[in-house]
Parts: sequence; C-alpha cells; structure tokens
Amino acid sequence: MTKTHTSAFAYKLGGSIVFFVLCFAVSLLFGAADTTYPDLWHAITGRDMGDKALMLREIRIPREVGAILVGSAFAVSGAVMQGVTRNPLADPGLLGLSSGAYLALAVGIAFIPGLNYFGIMTACFIGAACGAALVITLGSMRRGSLSPIRLVLAGAAVSAFLYAIADGLGLLFKISKDVSMWTAGGLVGTTWGQLQAIAPVILVALIVTLFMSNQVTLLSLSDEVATGLGQKLVQIKAIMFVLIVLLTGASVALVGNMAFVGLMIPHIVRRFVGTDYRYILPFSVFAGASFMLLADTIGRTLNSPYETPVVAVVAMLGLPFFLFVVRKGGKALS
Repeated sequence: MTKTHTSAFAYKLGGSIVFFVLCFAVSLLFGAADTTYPDLWHAITGRDMGDKALMLREIRIPREVGAILVGSAFAVSGAVMQGVTRNPLADPGLLGLSSGAYLALAVGIAFIPGLNYFGIMTACFIGAACGAALVITLGSMRRGSLSPIRLVLAGAAVSAFLYAIADGLGLLFKISKDVSMWTAGGLVGTTWGQLQAIAPVILVALIVTLFMSNQVTLLSLSDEVATGLGQKLVQIKAIMFVLIVLLTGASVALVGNMAFVGLMIPHIVRRFVGTDYRYILPFSVFAGASFMLLADTIGRTLNSPYETPVVAVVAMLGLPFFLFVVRKGGKALS
C-alpha cells in the first residue's frame, strides 16, 4: 500500500463508519413506535426506564445489533467467496450454504426436541459445510473449469432440493411452524441470549478473516501467483472455507435463509476501494452492517405497524442486482 492509497482508504473507511453510526441511530429511533434521543439514552444507561426505553433495551437494540452482526458476516463471507473462487456470482445464499444450514436446522428440530440455541448453531455450521460441498461437487462433475454460471446453476438446484427436504421434514414431523420462523429471514424476536451465543463466533471469524485479507488478494489473482509467492493453497483455502461456514452458519441460525447480501455488498465496495481485499474486507464489515440496518428499518416502517420481512426487502434489491451482474459478465461496479 502506498501512502496516498492508505490515506485515501482511511478517509473512505472513516466515511463508512460515520454512515454506519447514522444508520444505527436511525434504526433505533424509527419503527412502529418512534422513540426519542432521551428514550435511547435511558435505555443505554438504565435510568428512568419508561415503556419506550424498556422496549428499546429489550427488543429493538438486540434486534439491530443482530442486524449489524449478520450484515457484516454475510458481506465478508461473500467477499471471501468471490475472491477465493474468483467467481463474481459467489454468495452464501446462492451456493448452498444457507440452504444446507436451513436443512440442518429442520433436522435438529425434528429429531432433537428442545434443542438449545448452541445446538441449533452447531447444526447450521454442519449443514452449511455440507451444502457448499454438495454444490462444489455437483458443479465440478463435468470436465473443464468450474465456471461461475455452472456453479450458480448447481447452487440453485441443490438449494431447491435441500429446501424441499426441509419442508418435507416440517410436514412429516409437524414442525413447520417452528422452522418457518427462520424461513422468513427476519430479526424479529432476537434476544440478548441469542446474541451472547452468536456474537463471539461472528466476531472471532471476522477478525481472523481480516488478518488473512492479503492471502485472499493473492488467491483472487490466481493459484499460480499465490503459490509463487509462497502461499500454501490447501491450508489457506481450508481455513477460508471454515471461516465462511462459521460466518454463514451463525447468521442462518439467527435470521434464517437470506441471499444476495454477500453478492451485492462486495461489488458495491469494489466500486469505492478497488480490488485489493485488504481494503475490501474491512470496508465490507461496515457496508454490510449499514445495509442490513437500513433493510430492517425499511421492513419495520414500510407498512407500519405491520412488518415487511427483511428477506423480502433484501430480495427486492438483490434479485435485480444479481441479474445486472450476470448481464455484465460479473464485472458490474467492479
């Protein structure tokens, strides 16, 4: 990094942090019940707790903290997937990780009644890994390189198959209502207890990923370049796969199936900071968090007092973006 590039990135990152703080404030102040700055201050300090301050502390603040964690996790995991696979269409929700985690969730609820939140999260980790492995295996069956379009088609087929199995289990064991709370991809009902389980996993995975951003940059060029510069490809790719599984599995355990966040955010970020993942990954943390905060706020206020599922808001933005990226051959905004 040159001094000029570092200074420019510092300004851009500072701007993204300021925007993130504004999004967080807006998400806390607006909703079905609008609140004020004094209410927020009372909720944070625990003094003079009125109804609105109590609502902020026990309902809205954990919900928005969950949005921050999930948005950051999906954005960073999508950026890493795109860099390591050199596939501009890579996204945890499009390549089988989310559907695998969802199926594992259904299996856990069906066969282990009373499964606690840590157990659900562990099941989602295993399911995400199996879903991604199945997509990669299916996409690699034909000779030749694993093209982005082939990988996405394999992901769509596997995702539909895994979701069908999960829905079948829901009907067979009469647990559809229990599983459907994750299907909507919402943050409704997020509690401090859930955050205590999920936050350490996501935060540790994010930190490790940021420390390995230089390796992601080298892998995004080519395997030959990375090998020539002394990188151990097998070990690095294995670590990256584990980090992606941790980020995606923990996120699905909290909000359920959600696609397009990991696709959109890295492309948008590259428009501002270029193709160096030492810039992309830290910027994606705040960009993904800001995006999820805004999406959740829109979902809460669009048809207040009724809620529009955040997954619907994300899909309305993500599907056109996905088609745009496909039309541009994966180079949109990059």
